[in-house]
Amino acid sequence: MRELDRALHAQIAWWTQGLSPASVAAAATDWLVHLAGSPDKQRELVSKAQRKMLRLAASAAADAGQKSAPCIVPLPQDRRFAAPEWQAWPFNLIYQAFLLEQQWWDNATTGVPGVTRHHEQLWTFAVRQVLDMFSPSNFLMTNPVVLKETWRSGGMNLALGWRNAIDDASGGAATAPTGFGPGRGVAVTPGKVVYRNRLIELIQYEPATSTVCAEPVLMVPPWIMKYYILDLSPANSLVRYLVDRGHTVFMISWKNPDATDRDLGMDDYLQLGVMAAIGQVAALRPGYAIQALGYCLGGTLLAIAAAAMARDGDKRLASLTLLAAQVDFSEPGELGLFIDESQLNFLDNVMAGKGYLDGTQMEGAFALLNSKDMVWSRMVQNYLLGKGRRITSDLAAWNADATRMPYRQQSEYLRSLYLDNDLAQGRYRVGGSPVALSDLRAPMFVLGTRRDTVAPWLSVYKLHLLADADITFCLTGGGHNAGVVNPPLASGGHGYQIATRAHDGRYLDPDAWCAAAPQHAGSWWPAWEHWLRSHATAQIAATAVTPVDPHVVPDVAPGRYVLVQ
Repeated sequence: MRELDRALHAQIAWWTQGLSPASVAAAATDWLVHLAGSPDKQRELVSKAQRKMLRLAASAAADAGQKSAPCIVPLPQDRRFAAPEWQAWPFNLIYQAFLLEQQWWDNATTGVPGVTRHHEQLWTFAVRQVLDMFSPSNFLMTNPVVLKETWRSGGMNLALGWRNAIDDASGGAATAPTGFGPGRGVAVTPGKVVYRNRLIELIQYEPATSTVCAEPVLMVPPWIMKYYILDLSPANSLVRYLVDRGHTVFMISWKNPDATDRDLGMDDYLQLGVMAAIGQVAALRPGYAIQALGYCLGGTLLAIAAAAMARDGDKRLASLTLLAAQVDFSEPGELGLFIDESQLNFLDNVMAGKGYLDGTQMEGAFALLNSKDMVWSRMVQNYLLGKGRRITSDLAAWNADATRMPYRQQSEYLRSLYLDNDLAQGRYRVGGSPVALSDLRAPMFVLGTRRDTVAPWLSVYKLHLLADADITFCLTGGGHNAGVVNPPLASGGHGYQIATRAHDGRYLDPDAWCAAAPQHAGSWWPAWEHWLRSHATAQIAATAVTPVDPHVVPDVAPGRYVLVQ
């Protein structure tokens, strides 16, 4: 049934990167109708346009005599016009005119009385995408950096860019990783697969010290990407960092699902994933509770499992660490732009035909959130400057190793968590009964990253309002990935703030917390490792990795599932 709907929506999604046209049209209509009925807002916009034109004219007149300060400067995160070539006439006026127009459109799409918050955010986002498409940095004749390189190389940059474009059009491997792949440069910490089911492999890493903390660490990565974000090259591996400091570490490696897995749902990911792993770790280290870590959506799933265990009186978790993980989705950041009933219905139809959401579609959605850097700046580098695109970093190799999401599971988590916010509202059911985060009592270490657009730290911080436990909250620099992959380095790292609220302590709002929490230089990893050690009860002799079933010959890490493309 509904084959025509699905075929049509799948074709549209190819052009829109999965964004529902109906959702964008509803936002545009809401904005246009309310703007038409707001004469004061219209007068304000006309006045702003006049002032901006006068500012640009004054800047042009001043620049005719001598070099002058620009009438508008890019935002700190906008690096498109950072090169000194942009300060020469006429390119300085070109980019200033563009920034003034961009600023005016931001004024036009925000603050219109009566427009719903979601529609305002979505329409502002859509207009920004169109403006970014026509940035002067994207075109040969209006980009002085490209013109300079074209003159210097005799046009060779354009020839190389044309070759890159042909490679992309033919599906070439211009972005293939160089020197990085699971078991080759990344995911190389020694270990063995001690358990496997249809959804996960459980890896236990070999000890690197003669004694280890009695409480093992179980890591639950997000299922959206592959697990080795936590085990990149040795210098950037959180796994190796812990193993070298005397911790026994287990890792869930999710299967990359295909069409046969279309009916796997959130409960399967909970039972076959987190709960199965907890059962195996508990069997391998009997008598000791587990220090569990969840990253991103892996952290959300771990929080659900922990709440269900707390409800049922299960004491197998000694502590919880949640890295850039949301449990309250009322303010999910820019990802919320893609979440409404129209968008989810559109996405359901897109997934239904294949039985899964392709990783490239999810990658496209993330790229849209930062199109300046992830789409248009890359286009300039690849096609106009003719730069090579072979991946030369471990994090970039991981980012290119996309995974799929099963149809049912993707639909369930988007609706129950993002759209309906069931977990924070106490409506999320496990085993037929709802779970409550207020049942959590195990001490918690919660990490937020300042520049996170996937799990904004203000959203992560909301756990303080939901869990009745000791919470050590850490706020570090960087984004969703770089803030987590933040090893101790000679350069100092991003720096962080950290403070603990006791389970019976009073609530501090985020601004008050930032004002009170002490600042620290360097990486947050040592502070977290010290926190883990403070919740360990004993040191025991390290032993070689062996599976629960002595008849099973374990595969060597990184296992099989992480290799599936």
